[in-house]
Order: sequence, then structure tokens, then C-alpha cells
Amino acid sequence: MYTPQKFKKKIFYKSKNAQKHIVLPEGEEERIIIAASIFIYNKLGKLTILGDSKKIKKKIKNLNLYWDENSIKIINPKNSIYLNEFAETLYELRKNKGMKFEEAKFIISDFSYFGTMMVYKGMTDGMVSGAVNTTANTVRPAFQIIKQKIGIKTVSSMFFMLLQNRVIIYSDCAIISTPTSEQLADIAICSAETAKLFGIKPKIAMLSYSSGNSGFGKEVEKVREATYIVIKNNPSLIIDGPIQYDAAVDTEICKNKLPNSQLKGKANIFIFPDLNSGNNTYKAVKHETKSISIGPILQGLKKPINDLSRGSTVKDIYNTIIITCIQANKI
Repeated sequence: MYTPQKFKKKIFYKSKNAQKHIVLPEGEEERIIIAASIFIYNKLGKLTILGDSKKIKKKIKNLNLYWDENSIKIINPKNSIYLNEFAETLYELRKNKGMKFEEAKFIISDFSYFGTMMVYKGMTDGMVSGAVNTTANTVRPAFQIIKQKIGIKTVSSMFFMLLQNRVIIYSDCAIISTPTSEQLADIAICSAETAKLFGIKPKIAMLSYSSGNSGFGKEVEKVREATYIVIKNNPSLIIDGPIQYDAAVDTEICKNKLPNSQLKGKANIFIFPDLNSGNNTYKAVKHETKSISIGPILQGLKKPINDLSRGSTVKDIYNTIIITCIQANKI
């Protein structure tokens, strides 16, 4: 069984070996500064944090944090030498959508856009944001600048849930409000690829309020169709759906409800039928069980841009930076 301890050890050394460079746009936020200090102390890569240098250095001093200026750069987008260059690039990318150059110049001074452009330009390998900004503020620049991988129709999110004795994946809990069957299938396929990247053999449960043929309705049929699409395009994947959560995780219940299921009550990837159920479930599990959640990790972009919950702890932020380094190494 892939325990949380093994998982944390694995991602630590994967990041250390990758030595990637990540940008953190919310550099004046205390949790970000502390997480950055820990990341650099452990020599896991390089960072650029965005913000007012005086404010950031004052917080570093007040918090008595480890800091290595060879490993962390501080850039203030408001007076950066890159502003005009970045504005021109944004304008070229968005002019066919009606963006004017003056608008691009104004928008690029936004820290999320500036950080995303650093990733696009190859100045950094990935970005982590969302401790202060909303998910929309984090992902909008990514959709406009980084864009999707070739062949990927759906950008989605996933969470690593580090439970007491195992690691599981929840998808999509942050991006797509009411996914279609095709989008659910994409989410499942991308989540399987993410699982493999981190050494997890995917066993996918396509969740619904009904298991197998026990119930009917539009929402059940949507999940049934999504499962069919995944099996048709990826016949080697272990997957079942529609399936209820209890049948997906309990061997005896699975035998009773779906005796022929490939999952056998041992699912480790859970695809939620909509954002409402996914977002509430991950938060309920995290807070009621005191588990660690890492994410939302975005899937399907050309380069890794990852969002944070505004309720993220320092540990959450630190872990998400590590995950982003590993994604960047793969890409």
C-alpha cells in the first residue's frame, strides 16, 4: 500500500532531483514566505517571489526565516524591466480576441498575469498561486497564456488526499462546475496520467448516487456514458461506474452491489460528477479526518500552473510547490 509517509518521501526526492524554478506571485503573504523558506532550506529548487522587496524582507527578518538570495529572487512587477516585453507578448497572444496594447500593459502588472508570463517565457518552470487570489484569478491567465496541451480538450483539477494509511486522488474539485460525459472522461484519463507520474497505479471510480444498474436518471446516465468513453479509448485502465463511494472503497459492499467490478472495493481515484459534490467532499474529508490535501493540481496545461485554497496552510503550500516541480520535470 502506498502510504502517506512513502508518498511524501518520494515527492521530496523527486523535487530535489528535478531542481526546478517556481514563481510565487503572492510573495507578500506570510504563509508563502514561510513555505518558500522551508523549500529553499531543503535545497529542493529555486524560487522567484513577486512583491515589494522592502515589505518581504521586513517579514523575513521579523519571522527570523532562513533565506538564500542565490536561490530566491524577489521581483516587483510594478517596476520590473520586463513589463513592456511581457505586455507586448500578451498583446500578440490576445489581439485576435480584441485586446488592445494599452489594456495588455495594464493587465500584465497584475501579479498572477506577470507570474504566468514568466512561465510562458521559460524564465520559470511553473507557478503556484491562490493563497490570496481566487481560483478564477489564478487559472484565467493560465487559460489565456499557457493554454492546453495538444490533444487535451479539458483542463481540470485534482487533489492528492493523504489519509491515515493511504494516498488517494479526488477529481475535479475546483474547475468544472457541471461537466459533460466527455469532460468527465477527460478528467478521469488525465487523473490516471497524474497518478502514474507519482507512482500510483490508477483504479478509477466514476462516482454517482447509483451503482451499476440499480438507479436511473440523467446524472447517472452521464456517468455511465463517461465510463464507456474511458473504456473505449483506454481499455487497459481499471475503472468502474456509475458506482457509489461505499462500493468503491469497501470490498464487501462492492461484492454485494457490483460483484463483477474490476475495482473490488479498492479504488484510489474518485471522479466526482460535479463540482458541488467534489469540492464539498474533499473539504469534509480533509477537516473531519485531519488529513493532508495537496491541490488543486491543474491537469491538461502545457506548463504547470497550480492553484491553492485560500485556506491553505504553510504545509499545503510547500507540498504544492514540490508537486509543481515534479510536473515541470515531466513536461
